[in-house]
Amino acid sequence: MHLSEQEQQRRHKLEELEKLGIEAYPSELFDVTFYAQEIHDNYHPELNNFQEVSLAGRLMSSRVMGKASFAELMDTSGRIQLYVNRDEICPGEDKTLYNVVFKKLLDLGDFIGVKGRVFVTQVGETSIHVTELKLLAKALRPLPVVKEKVDEATGEKVTYDAFTDPEQRYRQRYVDLAVNPQVRDTFIKRTQLVQSMRNFLNDKGYLEVETPILQPLYGGAAARPFTTHHNTLDMTLYLRIANELYLKRLIVGGFDGVYEFSKDFRNEGMSRFHNPEFTQMELYVAYKDYAWMMELVEEMVERVAMALHGQTEVQVGNHVINFQRPWQRYTMFEAIEKYTGKAIGEMDEAALRETARELNVPLNPSMGKAKIIDEIFGEHVEPKLIQPTFITDYPVEMSPLAKKHRDRPGMVERFEAICNGKEICNAFSELNDPIDQRKRFEEQLELGKRGDTEAMVLDEDFLRALEYGMPPTAGLGIGIDRLSMIMTNSHSIQDVLFFPQMKPENVQKEKQEKE
Repeated sequence: MHLSEQEQQRRHKLEELEKLGIEAYPSELFDVTFYAQEIHDNYHPELNNFQEVSLAGRLMSSRVMGKASFAELMDTSGRIQLYVNRDEICPGEDKTLYNVVFKKLLDLGDFIGVKGRVFVTQVGETSIHVTELKLLAKALRPLPVVKEKVDEATGEKVTYDAFTDPEQRYRQRYVDLAVNPQVRDTFIKRTQLVQSMRNFLNDKGYLEVETPILQPLYGGAAARPFTTHHNTLDMTLYLRIANELYLKRLIVGGFDGVYEFSKDFRNEGMSRFHNPEFTQMELYVAYKDYAWMMELVEEMVERVAMALHGQTEVQVGNHVINFQRPWQRYTMFEAIEKYTGKAIGEMDEAALRETARELNVPLNPSMGKAKIIDEIFGEHVEPKLIQPTFITDYPVEMSPLAKKHRDRPGMVERFEAICNGKEICNAFSELNDPIDQRKRFEEQLELGKRGDTEAMVLDEDFLRALEYGMPPTAGLGIGIDRLSMIMTNSHSIQDVLFFPQMKPENVQKEKQEKE
């Protein structure tokens, strides 16, 4: 293991602390009574409040000036200045804690605990007059420290040495969170987003449930699964690509409304919109249809925007997106005609292939009608839908789990919500006719034989469940990662996942060295 000069110095300091009998990683708790931001918000000198405080966090700067020093402590809420006086923290004859430990053996990034009283310095900065100081954890690697200098030409402050490289930020999220506080805000907002959805659904009386991640058959979506093996049962299992078929079994069993925030896994390409492991919220409500579900989605997402931003307008890149109800609605064929000028509603597969060729949409021989329509839509329509828009009424071939349209032959009762050029949710009036469902599964098997690696498999147990009777049901899947990207104005899905999937570090290094 190669150590940098700084890392060697820190290890040497650790040895010096041990010689002094100071535990660098103490076991006992340190009782934190206040946070930095709480003090900044509520301290008033005339009230003389916060006269006994106890805080803990990282040492982020230090200015030693003889018998007294200023330092900065960062806790989970923010930063606060410390005033450290030698005779205050070392009231007796022994001044080692200040002269040696504080001045020489502590480093930036070390975790410390302080006790003291709050005051305001002569320049007006709220600070803590430290009376006790304790090392809580020695950092053996230096944090990247963002530095500032004044540009001589403009007189403005310029930051440099910032920890901004995406490759490093995603790989070492712990460093990213420690030195880029705005990143923490993104993840706090993501949690608030999930919480506001959960509260919304609970208020409506729906039951949050859990269904298997390891499944003997994968289903509920068109996707390639991850495969694994169970040794005791000696059988192949799949990581779920969706939880739809299990949640519908619960509707068969008598629950009227069930939902799950689920980790799903798809063995597919990666991009700034795709991670192989992602989070989805699926909801199924008995005796409802897709028109009812559209209104629920509008209401829920509007509620999320209000919870996170206090308004329905959200800045996303160069756009201001407004989630106020009602949203724009087009059928899929209306949207394709609006944005391409092509009326494809009556076309057969050959005519669709020709249309795709005219529109420069790449195809392959395994694609049936549904895939061709989907490719045309994805290439020419989806990227142009910036404000939240419902696309409704899809061809039956595209939706093996959706109910046939009550008025339009060849269509199903399905909608997707598109926002900022990407799908954020998918919903159906659910197919509850077991005979029709079997036929659709069999058509999917035929597509699989043509080479479609995303075609669905036939699930006999799910068909058996439908044969016991499933009431009319509306179902919804909403992508939490995609919605989080929009609600936090994040450019990439990696920005809203604490630990996105990445190539092994040594593979990435070898690639960079070759380049």
